[in-house]
Amino acid sequence: MSRVEGFLRFLWDFVVGDDWRIAVGVVLALALTALIADTSVAAWWILPVAVAVLLGMSVWRVARSRV
Repeated sequence: MSRVEGFLRFLWDFVVGDDWRIAVGVVLALALTALIADTSVAAWWILPVAVAVLLGMSVWRVARSRV
C-alpha cells in the first residue's frame, strides 16, 4: 500500500468513522450554516441543533438495535 493510499484510508476512517450517517449530517449542517450565514438570518443555532439531532438519532439507532 502506498503512502498516499494509506493517508486516504486514515482520512476516511477519521472523518467518517463508524457511522457514515453522522458524517453526512455534519456536512449538511455545515453547508446549511454557510448558506444561511450569507443572509440576514442568524446562523449560530444551526450547528447546536444539528449536533443534538444527530446525537439523538445515533443513540436511538444503537438502542433500537440492541433490543
